Amino acid sequence: MHGQTAQDELRRILDIAGGVRLSGVAQLDDTVPVSTLATTAVSALASAVDALLRSTSVGSRSEARVDRGLVDAWLGRHVRPAQGSFPSPWDPFSGAFPTADGSWIRTHANAPHHRAALLSALALPDARTVEELSAAIAGRGAEELESAIVAAGGAAAALHTPAEWMRSAPGAAVAAEPLIARTETAPTRAGSTWHPESARPLAGLRVLDLTRVIAGPAATQVLAGLGADVLRVDPDTWDEPAVLPYVMAGKRSARLDATTPAGRRLLADLLAAADVLVHGYRAGAVDRLGLGESERQRLRPGLVEVGVRAYGWSGPRAGRRGFDSLVQFSTGIADIGMRHADAAAPVSLPVQALDWTTGYLAAAAAVAGVTRRHVTGRGSTWRLSLARTAHALTALAPEAPASASASEGGADSVFGAGQRIETPDGALLLAPPPFRVGEATLRFDRVATRLGGDAPAWL
Repeated sequence: MHGQTAQDELRRILDIAGGVRLSGVAQLDDTVPVSTLATTAVSALASAVDALLRSTSVGSRSEARVDRGLVDAWLGRHVRPAQGSFPSPWDPFSGAFPTADGSWIRTHANAPHHRAALLSALALPDARTVEELSAAIAGRGAEELESAIVAAGGAAAALHTPAEWMRSAPGAAVAAEPLIARTETAPTRAGSTWHPESARPLAGLRVLDLTRVIAGPAATQVLAGLGADVLRVDPDTWDEPAVLPYVMAGKRSARLDATTPAGRRLLADLLAAADVLVHGYRAGAVDRLGLGESERQRLRPGLVEVGVRAYGWSGPRAGRRGFDSLVQFSTGIADIGMRHADAAAPVSLPVQALDWTTGYLAAAAAVAGVTRRHVTGRGSTWRLSLARTAHALTALAPEAPASASASEGGADSVFGAGQRIETPDGALLLAPPPFRVGEATLRFDRVATRLGGDAPAWL
């Protein structure tokens, strides 16, 4: 797949035009074309915003501009504390470990229940050191251990080459899926508080955010930056403090227990008044909250729904939990990095590119869905996955960056041109947004660095 082909595919799916003006210099097209794919995703997002504005009375044809260097920054390097540094989001037991069969496995222990599942599968309930963990892993085969960890309720991935992944049933299923799948749904029969403005094209739009970690939250952060009222809802049992500064700009955050009758009713009421639902839970999780697909459509005809999964929507891994670091191992990206660097161990990407790129594609899908509903009166469902984004990344032929003007500066200087936001946990610096369409760009007035600070209600 050539880079232009990927952009053409997105144009067909999203009903958008081209004509995005690119500037800046990409920095992440070394091993695989991370910058090329991410710039394609952000360009699709900018084009979707342009199409939305032109479909409304407040919009006219405006130049859409994307800065490659800032796109690279917004792959997780767009925010930093004004003083000091962020704590690492990685648990010591999350990492790459050699296995008995000469291969490698990537573990994920950032969530307490995933850490517990990992140790249970290894029969190490009292393990305290990485050395203990590594020694236990070294006595097991990669595929066998992956299966055991997953069966215990954890998350892990054995290392594959790209060819091995494509020959596998999960890889073939993911490759057959579109980069973004779209289904048209019922006409809308409910009003909306959306009132688009030239600088805030999603002003008043209600977005119910049922996402975690990076990909889904990255999408809803974009929607908040474009003016939407984004309400993220989490149970009391969930927290991810190390990730929040990166993905919670512009949002409100509420907690409720949807396992109780009262919590389920409240969540259903929130959905019934929403314009957009973005969810990133594992397969079946939203259904178990009493919000199966038919119920979602009944509660909110005309809903724009965007779903993100790790391993696709078909095939034997469609229901498997996963994260960017694991999908890189499964799909061969970490193997490509190892061979490119002539290294003795797998080499992952320098950024969580699958998460962020999928998030920006999901945001583009949501904006396109709002436009389609405005023009046709019908809702829509959109589906994406980290594994399908990985397929696009490995299929893209490496290209030399096109001639462009100089970037706005290095990592330090972009923050000087960005925004400072005060939070209860200290001031944060945000890099300038990576795109602009006329007056429209990403603007934030807050970053929620803690979950549950708002009421579970719409503004």
